[in-house]
Amino acid sequence: MKKRHGGKKFECIPGRMAALLSSAIFTATILTGQALAADPIKIGVAGAHSGDLASYGLPSVKATELVIKAKNAAGGIQGRPIQLLIQDDACKPEMAVNAATKLVADGAQAILGHICSGATNAALGIYKDARLVVISPSATNPPLTQSGLNPNFFRTIASDDAQARMEVDFALNHLKLKKIAVIHDKGDYGKGLAEFAKSFLEATPGTQVVLFEGVTPGAVDYSAVVQKIRKSGAEAVIFGGYHPEASKIVTQMRKKGMKTPFISDDGVKDETFIKVAGKYAEGVYATGPKDTSKNPLTIQAIADHKKTYGEEPGAFFLNAYAAAQALVNAIEKAGSTDYDKIVTALRTVPVETPLGKITFDDRGDAIGVGFSMYQVQNGVYVELK
Repeated sequence: MKKRHGGKKFECIPGRMAALLSSAIFTATILTGQALAADPIKIGVAGAHSGDLASYGLPSVKATELVIKAKNAAGGIQGRPIQLLIQDDACKPEMAVNAATKLVADGAQAILGHICSGATNAALGIYKDARLVVISPSATNPPLTQSGLNPNFFRTIASDDAQARMEVDFALNHLKLKKIAVIHDKGDYGKGLAEFAKSFLEATPGTQVVLFEGVTPGAVDYSAVVQKIRKSGAEAVIFGGYHPEASKIVTQMRKKGMKTPFISDDGVKDETFIKVAGKYAEGVYATGPKDTSKNPLTIQAIADHKKTYGEEPGAFFLNAYAAAQALVNAIEKAGSTDYDKIVTALRTVPVETPLGKITFDDRGDAIGVGFSMYQVQNGVYVELK
């Protein structure tokens, strides 16, 4: 017997054929379920992967790649592989917005990044609306966590108020200086740090901020601000910003015979600063993450980097490695990529990292992570005890 439907002929299916078809459908359903169970977990990695500040962003990509490679080799998370989605923002807020939008559209389920505070701040609202957890290895602007506006944001580095406090204490108590010029690059990171330094100095009796000045990032000549520093009678300079501007300012100061101590931040504690400033980098002070080189996990992470990439890791590599470990651990302990469960895991389940065993407080700051003071000595940064 034949039936017509829509102008086409269909044969009635005998019992044996129906049973085979039913079995095939059941098998396909099982296979589909298995395929879905193995769907990748997508983690976005955003930061400066090009431009002047790529030396900060690329180490984070490599750190994340190493952590994810090891995790996938061990079977992934509950049998699901981890896939990285990488977006460049060049540390520019407008590019960060585009990068965040692209990562959300591509199905990212958590984010490692961004690298610079201004770019991070610009992108956070997009991730918050998408209910995505974000962990940065290097965005230190205090309001990112302290404002309470970004409950989805975490970081594996201490904030700039702690960094500025160390710089001020070092200038006043170690170098025994009282007249300080505070210079910044007008950005969220640099200006924010400089404002903290200024407030700490002004709260200290007998101390004078003789100059508080912003410079334009990317300028070729900073002789005007160098001249202002000279005329101010500053006994030291505290600079908030990144290495491209710092290297030019220091170089121009030294060429004019100014031996004024130059104290800066983790935006300057980078080999690129030393390479660009050359001999004029010698003696410069900069705060940066504490030295954890004796931690066995640090030793292993650096060895893996050298083996894989054939070079020493760059700035914030260990902070990014720890961030990737914390993110993977939280997803695994949460048993899913559910936003609320990941947040809970980050705040309650410790994870061993090259920075030590860390968890995060209610604001998103890593507990137990701090800064040290470094100085360029014989062409390398040396931690000062």
